[in-house]
Amino acid sequence: MNTSAVLRPGYGRHRPDPNAAALSASIGLWVFIGVATVLFSLFVAAYVMRMSGEDAVAITLPWQLGLSTALLAGGSMALQASASAARRVAMRRTRRLLLAGGLCAGAFLLVQLWAWSALLSAQVMPAGNPGGSFFYLLTAVHGLHVAGGLAAWAWTARAAWHPAADLVGLGWRIGLCARYWHFLLGVWVVLFAMLGWLTPEVARFICGTA
Repeated sequence: MNTSAVLRPGYGRHRPDPNAAALSASIGLWVFIGVATVLFSLFVAAYVMRMSGEDAVAITLPWQLGLSTALLAGGSMALQASASAARRVAMRRTRRLLLAGGLCAGAFLLVQLWAWSALLSAQVMPAGNPGGSFFYLLTAVHGLHVAGGLAAWAWTARAAWHPAADLVGLGWRIGLCARYWHFLLGVWVVLFAMLGWLTPEVARFICGTA
């Protein structure tokens, strides 16, 4: 009997396949994106129907939203570039771009709060007209999704700054972050356009009540 085989730690055990882990994480993210897409689609439909009411009034969006949009787009591009750098085994560039992506996302949330403050100063209250109510609701829900993405980013950044960081594993993790950021950017562009340019007249035309 070969006792060395019996006593050897981990003998006979299968090491986790990194490709399988990446595939599982990718599928899980696609499922989550699908669920989130349905959620935001329902909010959009509710907004259109509510804005078709007689009491609906379009609000003037604060200029800060243009800045926040640029920040979210910048974060999305930085994370995509970071994932590409990881695949090229460029650790320093990977870390710099990963940090830039996270900072852009954090700044996006701060600017969104600044936009809230600007609207509140203009007496646009959450409990006022439907346009204002939905603005706070939609930006809050989107902001929560960004905050959740930042939690995943922090976990990825922790792995990136580990002394024994694995660039192969890091590459697909950052790639998943980039994919989620692209989704958040796409959702935000739709929400931004809808909140800014979907007037009650357009909503009534869509709903067939014009």
